[in-house]
Amino acid sequence: MNETRTSPDLQDHTEIAALISGFFRALDERRFEDGWADAYFTDDLHVTTPVGVATGAEATRLAEEAVNRFAATLHISSDVLVRPAPDARTADVTWNAHMTHVHREATLRSRGEEADPLFTVGGVYEARFRRTDEGWRVSRMEVRAVWTTGEPPELPAEAAREVPVGPA
Repeated sequence: MNETRTSPDLQDHTEIAALISGFFRALDERRFEDGWADAYFTDDLHVTTPVGVATGAEATRLAEEAVNRFAATLHISSDVLVRPAPDARTADVTWNAHMTHVHREATLRSRGEEADPLFTVGGVYEARFRRTDEGWRVSRMEVRAVWTTGEPPELPAEAAREVPVGPA
């Protein structure tokens, strides 16, 4: 019988999983007050998403822009796997996500009466977390769509060229 015990590894895993959940909740509730991203990201954050590639403050603006394309979103994470580096200052983390996006009425009208109001994505996140004085923060993050249903949002031409949308 395996005995469950508290260890620094378990605490790190718990803190990282809570940070992921908090980030998704901030997106879904549109909590974008000044400095909101400081609780989740390092200053040198580098992000790759279907909406584009960005670094630093531009990366957080990209996240805000992505969810604001929709009337509502719901992000659900699961299967968080944490692989700490030997120095315990960084960790490579992956997790699965189910992301549901509700198109705005104007978007639906422009696509015709038969347009599906939902755009859903099953994806995988890969990230590098760094331990800071304030706790764990994401320094690099990439999301890859495994599958999609419904109509994706219209992306700016430069974003559509940089990162493909749809199944990988």
